[in-house]
Amino acid sequence: MPVFLCVSLFAQRTGQAQQNYIDTYSEIAIQEMMRTGVPASITLAQGILESGSGLSTLAVNGKNHFGIKCHKGWTGDTMYMDDDRRGECFRVYNSVEESFRDHSDFLRYRDRYKFLFELERTDYKGWAVGLKKAGYATDPKYATKLIKYIEDYNLSRFDILTTQEEAVVPESPLQIEQPVAAPEVRNGVSVPASEQFHFQLSRLLYSLNDVPFVYSMEGETYASIAKQYHLFKWEILRYNDLRKEQPLLPGSVVYLEAKKKKAPKGLDMYIVSEDGESFHDICQRFAVKEKAILKLNGWIPPVELEEGDEIKLR
Repeated sequence: MPVFLCVSLFAQRTGQAQQNYIDTYSEIAIQEMMRTGVPASITLAQGILESGSGLSTLAVNGKNHFGIKCHKGWTGDTMYMDDDRRGECFRVYNSVEESFRDHSDFLRYRDRYKFLFELERTDYKGWAVGLKKAGYATDPKYATKLIKYIEDYNLSRFDILTTQEEAVVPESPLQIEQPVAAPEVRNGVSVPASEQFHFQLSRLLYSLNDVPFVYSMEGETYASIAKQYHLFKWEILRYNDLRKEQPLLPGSVVYLEAKKKKAPKGLDMYIVSEDGESFHDICQRFAVKEKAILKLNGWIPPVELEEGDEIKLR
């Protein structure tokens, strides 16, 4: 058989495999886009590239279409294959849908990828370049390959939703995490803006997860902040999941009311970005009670976290 004919047949088969992949999984990609905000075009292009159109050993035997590795805390089945290093651990899923869901969560709840959700969802080029910039893959042509798949198969058509469907897509995780101006708190009770006096607004109060807080200033202690807001010291310590007074660095978040039992909708989990992040700091960051999050995850303190660990927040 002539070489050019072999190449042509290979291209046809490859193209058919890619089209079959799109036909099979486009609906799942759209559902994931509505759940998390990850563009369906990006999900499909990554799936084609990472899984060899669903034909790779990892995709066939492990239903893992995105090459997601075990990381610490993974309790499901595993496969060991050579990748960046020899014998690396990869997740094995019970269904392809689980793999797509894990991929969406992997992007939405890791800090390094959260900036992508500030882009327009239809900006597939921005997403592709951003994924490469954030370190998703080591291939220098990774973004170019994703863009080519999207344009060759018009995958961007799957990013268009109806007005009703758009209403379901959650806000960017960075927007949800952004503190907002909060009402004044007196004696542990939020005061409506209409009842506040201008001279009492000299210190800005913020709110996260509907819990008011202040940023500490140089020389302050939990006790001094408690006094300023007519709270007992033990109250402010409890609100901040502390048993005793601790040194307070300038710029620290100090909650003035009890934190919530779960994070806001759209922040279902957090994936630890680097070793050394403390459980306490993460609960402070999302304005959630340590006791509630321990129960939600089935953990017993003390909690030691490592990069890649997943924490359920709601």
